[in-house]
Amino acid sequence: MKNFKDLREIYNNLATLICNFFFVMLSACKRILGVGQFFQLRGTCSVTDPSRRRFRSKMDLNLKCRENPIVIKVDSPEFKSIFTEEVIDLKKIFDKYKHEIRIAGGAVRDLLMGLTPKDLDFATTATPEEMKEMFTAEEVRMINVNGERHGTITARINDKENFEVTTLRIDMVTDGRFADVQFTKDWKLDANRRDLTINSMFLGFDGSVYDYFYGYEDLQKRRVAFVGDPDVRVKEDYLRIMRYFRFYGRIALKPDNHEEETLRVLKNNVHGLENISGERIWGELKKILQGNFAGNLLKTMLNVGVGEYMGFPLSPNVQELDMLLKRAHHLNLSPLSYLAALVKDLDEVTVLHSRMKFSKLERDLLYFLVEHRDDKVSDRPMKPYESLILNTSMKQKVAIEYVREVLKYRGDEELLKRLDNWEIPRFPVSGKTLKECGVPVGKMYGRIINKLRDAWIDSEYKMTEKDLMSYLPNIIEEFEEKKIERNK
Repeated sequence: MKNFKDLREIYNNLATLICNFFFVMLSACKRILGVGQFFQLRGTCSVTDPSRRRFRSKMDLNLKCRENPIVIKVDSPEFKSIFTEEVIDLKKIFDKYKHEIRIAGGAVRDLLMGLTPKDLDFATTATPEEMKEMFTAEEVRMINVNGERHGTITARINDKENFEVTTLRIDMVTDGRFADVQFTKDWKLDANRRDLTINSMFLGFDGSVYDYFYGYEDLQKRRVAFVGDPDVRVKEDYLRIMRYFRFYGRIALKPDNHEEETLRVLKNNVHGLENISGERIWGELKKILQGNFAGNLLKTMLNVGVGEYMGFPLSPNVQELDMLLKRAHHLNLSPLSYLAALVKDLDEVTVLHSRMKFSKLERDLLYFLVEHRDDKVSDRPMKPYESLILNTSMKQKVAIEYVREVLKYRGDEELLKRLDNWEIPRFPVSGKTLKECGVPVGKMYGRIINKLRDAWIDSEYKMTEKDLMSYLPNIIEEFEEKKIERNK
């Protein structure tokens, strides 16, 4: 094993030397390639698996694009609202040092849809070193230094707002998740490396929208399309398979208006998700299931073949998912409810969790849904669910939310209303009560209280402390008889 590790280390070192040699040769051949005027500094190398490397070609850098990238000038209330004092001060710093800066990505898309962006990302012609120098000179605090290896500097302006500013770059070498980057001053080349046309636009501070790859038209049509060749884009980063579906849910007007060629490319590349961490996949899937057409998109994703790479069983329970969508799609389901529909039992939940790495609350909710989603026989419809809330070791607020999700999953709107209007009664018996009644302190306390609570629930919470204590001798006698039976 040690020799294998040594060999692998030698192999990785050799691959790094080859990577470095490539960039030396690239620098020497700039004029031959015809793109030398664009390349500036090389970013930190992060591609670690040489067998999966893909080198960016000249063809990749010369996609069809519009000659004049400015397509429209925005002057909406939403656009004006983003100019806080801190945003203006950030722009002044870049102007002072003669570096261009624009708003990038999702904020541009949101503004063109009439939405106010939740956060702003910026792109600039300044290199990370140049940004560090000018922020230092202007006494601006910089945080999250790890972003620098990807060209990103996070500046805290006026000690009030944090802004991520990223140097324009080209992903020169990719391995399906990470990239070796080359910094550039060409906005088109940076737009060229992005995933979807609707995410590849920039916005000037004067309101000018810069769109090189027809993202503006795609947004008008509510079309979700990759920049250039979708097969190339997906192979650069397989997580883009998930991002496609996420943005489809945000942009598209119909649940099934996918382009066949796009779905074909996704299906052919779905194996690449095997090398993406479960946390990243779940992060994207959760957003998909919180957006529009959640159930339909999930079924399309399964048809494309993503299921086995996300931890779902080989034959997910699509029939149960269809039933869930019919009875409860309008009830603002948790993403976990969609997942619960596709698994048949708790063992399949365990396998799914081992891949997705849910949080503790998410994992427990998924177990809870699968365990309690079936019909419950009772003389009172709410009684089983009230018991789940009152007989729980978890926090009561959490138990209420779990039960609420079970009722949504079942599509039981009448019981949901009852739950929302239910005033949780206070159980009148405590450990102190038992002690005062002469019950020895010990493990029996929990079992006795559970028995008393069941009787209290059966009485519809009418039994008083005195009523419940009258049951105490019989309960203790029952436990003692069982203890004697066990010892025989």
